[in-house]
Parts: sequence; C-alpha cells; structure tokens
Amino acid sequence: MTFAAFPSSAPAFKPLALACAFSLSTFAANALAQETVPDVVITGARFPAQASLTPIGATVITADEIRRAGVSDVNAAIRKIGGVFGRQSLDGSPDFALDLRGFGSNSSQNMVVLVDGVRLNENELAGPVLSSIPVDTVERIEIQRGGSSVLYGEGATGGVINIITKRGGEAGYHGSVVLEGGRFDQFDARASVRHTEGPLSFDLAGARQGTDNYRDNNEFRQTSFSGGFQWAQNDLRAGLRVESARQDMRFPGSLTYEQFAANPRQTLTPKDFGKLDSDRVTAFVERRVGNTEFAAELAHRERHVESAYDFGGFLSSSTYDTRHTQFSPRMRHSANFNAGLNEFVAGVDLSRWDRVTSLGSDASQSAEAYYLRDEMRFNGAGNARLAVGARHERFTKKEANASQGVPEGSQSVNAWSVEGAFDAAANVTVHAKAGRSYRLPNADENGYRSSVGLLDVQTSRDLELGVTAGTDARRIAARVFRHRLSNEIFYDPTLGGGWGANTNLDPTRRQGVEVEGQLALGDDLRLTGQWQRVEAEFTDGPNAGREMVLVPKNVVTARLAWAGAGPHSADIGAQWVDRQRYGSDFGNTCTTQIPSFTTFDARYAYRTGPWEVAVNGLNLADRQYYSNAFGCRSGIYPSDGRQLKLSLRYDF
Repeated sequence: MTFAAFPSSAPAFKPLALACAFSLSTFAANALAQETVPDVVITGARFPAQASLTPIGATVITADEIRRAGVSDVNAAIRKIGGVFGRQSLDGSPDFALDLRGFGSNSSQNMVVLVDGVRLNENELAGPVLSSIPVDTVERIEIQRGGSSVLYGEGATGGVINIITKRGGEAGYHGSVVLEGGRFDQFDARASVRHTEGPLSFDLAGARQGTDNYRDNNEFRQTSFSGGFQWAQNDLRAGLRVESARQDMRFPGSLTYEQFAANPRQTLTPKDFGKLDSDRVTAFVERRVGNTEFAAELAHRERHVESAYDFGGFLSSSTYDTRHTQFSPRMRHSANFNAGLNEFVAGVDLSRWDRVTSLGSDASQSAEAYYLRDEMRFNGAGNARLAVGARHERFTKKEANASQGVPEGSQSVNAWSVEGAFDAAANVTVHAKAGRSYRLPNADENGYRSSVGLLDVQTSRDLELGVTAGTDARRIAARVFRHRLSNEIFYDPTLGGGWGANTNLDPTRRQGVEVEGQLALGDDLRLTGQWQRVEAEFTDGPNAGREMVLVPKNVVTARLAWAGAGPHSADIGAQWVDRQRYGSDFGNTCTTQIPSFTTFDARYAYRTGPWEVAVNGLNLADRQYYSNAFGCRSGIYPSDGRQLKLSLRYDF
C-alpha cells in the first residue's frame, strides 16, 4: 500500500485540523448564495433518517447524478461521482477495487458494502460484485467514510457504501431501454420497468453486457436480472427482491515493467479463464407502531466460482461454492422532549457463511451481534447533536479440512462510538467522531497464515474532525482523520522464506484529510470536486516509519456538469492519482514507485422527447498507466486505454 502524507507527530495533526476549520469558516463567511439545501432522505442509524438526524459527514450520489454522468454501472458511479479511488480489476470486470482511506490491496476487507442494508461482503478474499446491480434500479448511493463498526460490524474501519434501490414511484408503468456500443467490441443492452398501482408496486430489470477489453485474453461477458415487489400502505411496508448474475471472463495476467513498456496490451496467460454465478434473494418488512419503528431483512446469497490456469500445458482448475444467510431485525424509538429530539436504536445481526471448494479448503463461519445507539438533537442555538453507540459480536469459525491446519475457534470483539456536531455559525457545521472499529481474519487469510492459531482480530482507534460550510450553490466540507490500528491483517511477502504469508502486523496508522466541494457557476453549470490525502505507515516494530504499499498519497477528482434548459447536456471529469509503492516493497527499498497518472472522461448527450443519444469517452488522453503492481517493477496489471462509446436511450 502506499501511505504517506502527514508528519507522524500529533502536533502536526492539530494545526492541520485548525487550518481546515479556519479556511472553511472563511469560505462560508464569503458565500454568496443562500439557497436552502434540498431535502434528500438518506439512511441514518439503519433507518430512513429524519431531516435533523441524517448521518454526519455522509456523501450522497443521486439517481439524477448517475444519469447525467452517463455511467453504466454502480462501481463507476462511486469512483467518478463520489471521488473514491479504485484499482483496475484483475478479471476484466467493471468491479474495480474501491478504497476508502488508504487500505491498499486489502481495501475491500476494510469497507462494508450494502444493498438496501444487506451486506455483500464475503468471508474470503473476494470483493463485492457491484456490477450485478442494475444501475437503472438505483435511487441513491450513500458513502460514509471512517469507522462504522457499531452499526455495520466487522470490516467497517474504512467506511460503508450503501446502495439504495428505487422503492415504488409514480402510478402506472415507467421504465427505460438503453443500447450502447463502443471500442474493444464493448456492448451494453439494458431494460427496466416499474409499475405502481395503489399500495402495490413491482420492478424488473435485465442487462446483457460485454467487452473484449483493452488487453488480450481479457474478454468479459455478463447477464444480470433483478426483480422485486413491495406492499406499502399506512405504517407497513413489506416486499421481496431477487437478483441474479452470470459472468464469464478471461485473465490476461501480469507483466514486468519491460513487457508493459513494450506492449501493455499483451498477455502471457492466453488460456486462463473463469466464471462467476451469483444469486441473491431478500425479504424485508418495516412497521411503525406509534413512535416506534420495527424493521428486518432476511437475505440469502449463493455464489459459484470457477477458474482455470495454464501451467506449461497443464490446466489447473478449481471451483468454489459459497452460501451466505443473514437476518437483521432492529427497532427505533423516536421521542420529542423539552430540549429537542431523542432517537434510540437497537438491533441484532445474525449470519451464517459456508464454503465448499474442489481444493478441500471448506470452511464455515457463524456470527451474532448486538448493538445499541442513542442520539439526541438539542433545539435552539447551535442545533447540537450527540450520539453514542456500542456493539458486541461473536464469531465461530470452522475449517472442515484438517490438512489446512486451521483450528476451530471463537472470537469476540467490541466496538463503540461517540459522535457530536453543532452549528458554529450560519451555514457552518462542525463535527467530531471517535470510536473503535474492527475486522476479522477471513477464511483465506486463516488458511495461509504465519501464526499457529487463528489470526488475531484487527482493531482500530478512530478519530475524525470535520467542518461543512456553505449552501447547495456553494459548499465545501473537510475532514481530518486518524486510524491507529493494532494487529492489522495483511499479506507480508517477506515471511515464509520469501513465499509470504498472512499475518498480524506491528502497529500501523492511517491519517489524512478529505475535502469535498461543489460550486454552482450560474443556473446550468456545476463544478464538484474531492481531494483525499492519506499517510499510512508503521508506527512501531522493525518497520516503524516505513510507508505501506499500494496506496496513493493523494487522489484528486473534479467534474464539471452542464445541463441547460434545452436538449443539450455535457459532463467532463478528471482524476489525478499520486504515485504509490509497489506491492512487495515492504522495506521501501525499491528504487522506483508506481508513477502518478491523470485520466479524463467526458460525455455529451442530446435529448428529444423520450429519446436520448449520447457519446461517452474514457481515458481520453489514452494514457498508458497502471494502478496494480504486486512486485518491484513487476506483477503489473495495465489499466484500460482510451474508449469511446455511443448510446441510445428511450424512457417511458
């Protein structure tokens, strides 16, 4: 991982926070526009939030923003609009490895991804498959950065991404059909329909997508389906959703730097391939009784994975089958009191995960968690908020194959959080968060580890200070953060005589700053941007002071969107990613680093009635670069070259 940025001393951290607060206060004092921020209902303590209790410091991507940017999958929306850094996928899929707060190659294990409150994370080294979620069914995407284990459990140190699908809508039938084609034989055919009649509504969406991708032997094909219905009347809402995806992909493998420089499109593994089948069903119910709300989800997910690799003419194949069931009942009680509003939330998370493989590494894990959270909003000057929460979770792990040497065992862990916010001035809000988050070693990590027993639980002491200033027309938000990690779970390539192994590292730290802003340049033009700077390093042990690998020090994202009153609209974006250390460079001895790079994308659309035609370009400068490299000047996975797409859309 590549971590760098701040002086490691605490005194340097403090002035940075004060500087951010001062600059934001100045910004607000000079703000020209005074419009009221439009109401956006987002998820609070795992319930739709009341306007005064929306999550502190959350970023929301709306369906309109997704549509305007012309992105065709959820992962791209999070990267382009949300400013989240993502690494090129290794299998040709659009599922880039998303990274909140600089956790590098383990980013997916330090971030929780949910769809309508249901976890997509697996108990193995596999990232969530966001490409299986039809983008046209998404109502909004919520990004909560920083430790969130009280509400969302293990793996939420970096943050939480919650994808909310559309629920009901206008009466009658509505939907869309999209056809898209582009360079590298890329194609995308999507259709969706939804219908509401009184309290009953349903929706269906299907897609067929594919591309040969930039590199040789990197073809990707996907077929996906999503359907659901719900009944919503008075104080009751209940429904069922089914989602299914089938993926086929080919693996181009890695290159050395010399091979990349000679021809980044080549492959040295022309016979490697894989497939992934994923099915998910979720039932949900919500019921209000007076001032108390009850809600629950029961979800079941099954995945079948196949892969085959050629070793000098010998084809080695393997299969994985996983089943994951979770049940999450919870309640919220809201009450007004003389000084303001109180919200109390309590819930239980129960889950069971099982895996059967052709390699004999069968495993299972069950978990049960209990959490409480109470938040008070004080009326009057300052509109202060204070929230406290706690969680206890117990995991039981079992490895069916004794030859793997993984002992059975149970692990328990606690999390806590304290959050506060107040209005320091008109249109200026200051907030602070502190807490403890955690992550459990997964089945793959325990299966190839350095320790005799199970790897220890990773814990983090989290701290965040932030300021938000301005209005919808001119707003800026900044956060400084620090995560002090104990027993960080990571693959150390220096162990095992050079073969490497998963281990608990000496103490490490992530600290940095995040800035988000938006500016209305007239009625039709809007500029948005994000900057993340992360310092990640060892703080103790023989590696103290050394930077970790595969984390860029800075990531800057900017977008300029134009949507006039006429039929024309346009959107242009840029992202600059700082240099980072190669994946094997634990000792910081490699004489070079992964170079920094800048990419540009743009979209122009013309709309007439229900029809829209658009042209979309990615990596417009055709920059040859890479964000994944697991050895010093080797193990390189090149990123995509320039791509142009033409699309036609019909809405009804």
